[in-house]
Amino acid sequence: MAEPAALLRLMWLASPALPVGGFSYSEGLEAAVEAGLVGNEVQAGDWLLDQLHLGLARADGAAMAQAFDAWQRHDLVRVRTLNDWVHASRETAELRLQAEQMGRSLVEWLRHGAQAQDPRVEALAALPPAPTWPVAFALAGVFTGASAGDALLAHAFGWAENMVQAAMKAVPLGQIAAQHMLSRLADAIPAVVAQALVLPDSGRQAFTPMLAILSSQHETQYSRLFRS
Repeated sequence: MAEPAALLRLMWLASPALPVGGFSYSEGLEAAVEAGLVGNEVQAGDWLLDQLHLGLARADGAAMAQAFDAWQRHDLVRVRTLNDWVHASRETAELRLQAEQMGRSLVEWLRHGAQAQDPRVEALAALPPAPTWPVAFALAGVFTGASAGDALLAHAFGWAENMVQAAMKAVPLGQIAAQHMLSRLADAIPAVVAQALVLPDSGRQAFTPMLAILSSQHETQYSRLFRS
C-alpha cells in the first residue's frame, strides 16, 4: 500500500480537478447516445465496462505500465517507442488530439511542480510529435513515489470518474445512477490493472472498431456537449 504522501499525490492526479481537460471528452460515448446505443444507466455502465476491458486494459493501461518502468530506468528510447505506439493506436483524429492535448497539459502542470528541474520532464515535453496522456501520466506517477500498480489504479479511477460525468450529461443520468455505474467500474478496475501490468509488448492491442466509428461520427456531430 502506498505511503500517505504518495497516496495523496495519486489522489491529486486522479482528481477531475487536475487541469488537463479530461472532463471535456466523452470518448465516443456522446455519439453512442446519439446513435441510440446508450440510453439508460445499465447500457451506459455496460458500455464503459466494455471500454475499460477492451481499451484501457489492453492499450493505455499496458502502455502506461511499461512507460512507468522505462521512466524509472531513465530509458528514453523505450519511452519514445511507447509514445509512438500510443499515437499509432489512435484510430481517429479526435482520439489522437485528446491524447496529445492531455499529455501537453500534464507537461505544463509538471513544469510548475516540485519535479520541474528533473530532466525527464523536458524529455517528456520533447517527445515527437507530442507527449501522450498515458506516457505523461506514467512519469507523473513515478514522481509520486508510488508503485506502478497504484499509479495505474489512480489513472483508471480518474478515467472512470470523467466518463461517468460524461454519461450524466449526455444520456442524461442522475447522481445515484452515476454512483451505481462508478461502483461497477471500481469493482472491475483492480483486475484490469493486474492484467495491464503483466502484458508484454506483443500483448498490447488497440482494437475497438465500434468506438472508432462512433468517435469519427462525433467529430462531425451537429449538436454535442463534448470536445472533438
